[in-house]
Amino acid sequence: MNRFEKRSALSQHLKKIPLSLVVIVVVFLLFFRGLATVSGNTLDKQEDALNRALNRSIIQCYAVEGTYPPSLDYLKEHYGLIYDEELFFVDYTAIGSNIRPDVTVIRRTK
Repeated sequence: MNRFEKRSALSQHLKKIPLSLVVIVVVFLLFFRGLATVSGNTLDKQEDALNRALNRSIIQCYAVEGTYPPSLDYLKEHYGLIYDEELFFVDYTAIGSNIRPDVTVIRRTK
């Protein structure tokens, strides 16, 4: 070591931090990032399940009654459609009794 070389205060502090502490921080950061990814995937799957449930209920109503459901509330009441209304907004537009309704599922942000 050169005795005229000056070390910075930051490099001296970094050498005092044990390696295990750095590893623990990295592991926690990776864990929370993975948790956020899983949460996002779960919301995607819930949205897909809601779309499938809506389509199934609409088709079942048409097969049983011969007409498409007049409203989303009708599907909830007569065909047991249940979903988290705080998480998803369903835009249900009935066009006519013999024309398939336009259904759009929108994920709400909190």
